[in-house]
Amino acid sequence: MSSVDAAIIALFVLTAAAFTVTVAWTPLLTNFLFRYRIGKQIRDAGQTPVFTGLHQAKQGTPTMGGVLVWVTTLVFAGLPWLLDRVLGFSTWHRFNFLTRAETLLPLGALVAASLVGLIDDVFNVRRIGTASGLRVRHRLVLYALIAAVGAWWFVVKLDWTTIHIPFVGNFDIGLWYVPIFIFIIVATSHSVNITDGLDGLAGGVLLAAFATFGAIAFIQGHFFLATFCGVIVGSLLAFLWFNIHPARFFMGDTGAMGLGTTLGVVAMLTNAALFLPIISFVLVLESTSVILQIAWRRLTGRKLFRSAPIHHHFEARGWPEPKVVMRFWIISAVTAVIGFILVLIDRGVT
Repeated sequence: MSSVDAAIIALFVLTAAAFTVTVAWTPLLTNFLFRYRIGKQIRDAGQTPVFTGLHQAKQGTPTMGGVLVWVTTLVFAGLPWLLDRVLGFSTWHRFNFLTRAETLLPLGALVAASLVGLIDDVFNVRRIGTASGLRVRHRLVLYALIAAVGAWWFVVKLDWTTIHIPFVGNFDIGLWYVPIFIFIIVATSHSVNITDGLDGLAGGVLLAAFATFGAIAFIQGHFFLATFCGVIVGSLLAFLWFNIHPARFFMGDTGAMGLGTTLGVVAMLTNAALFLPIISFVLVLESTSVILQIAWRRLTGRKLFRSAPIHHHFEARGWPEPKVVMRFWIISAVTAVIGFILVLIDRGVT
């Protein structure tokens, strides 16, 4: 059996196993969330009247559902490594995808950012600080700190300061790599957090993105990174099974922060970060709508959209929540395919 065949088998086996295991332990998590009343707190109507009016019925719906994804991924990365490298069970070698060069950093970023998000969710549930948890500026600082550690890992541990310009080539930009890395991670993380506002929306967008970057990693020969993305895809599919409208639980910041940060790191590891705005166009659309809303209000004193981010604008215009989510999923699928095709063309050109 060739190394490629073995990689394909490991990828599909672990992806399917991640889906199955995540579905299996979901009742344990939901029972815990309901028992201890770990429910989402909706912001005060005086601050966001349109949003509150649309989502008041979701008050108290369990949050922290993103734990399903990152805990499953952590177990699937750690258990085969433990059985293979520590306990010496060679039969598990083909399923061990934890390596310093490809997967240790994104796994570390996933766990670190998810734990920060978990704290944010606890703040929201217990009404510590603002009703929505940590303030935006505090989140951005935390994103930046995690991103700075990732940038250090790239530059010092991986000796990597090269960025790929699509259809042009690779360029070594030296220490300029650090601020660019931090910007991409912070922007991606914050965009996912903004997008996580409707049942199934962020999960579907992330599913398309991780599947695409998993495919990119595979064609680049980064089989371990592709398997890592596959495990996330499998667990995200299981999460979405329960998160579609009406959601059994929400992703929470523990999912949005962790997966957003990890998506940015994977984009950097595949050196395809400049394709990220195309592959994850919905994330760009959501963030841009918030920026435009803030800028327009400061310039004119009026709102550009009825509510921001833009998925709430369509809700306010009377679109049912599932219609907004399904159409955004379609956009995500189309732009992900377009982005992947451009990556293939770029490989032939450069």
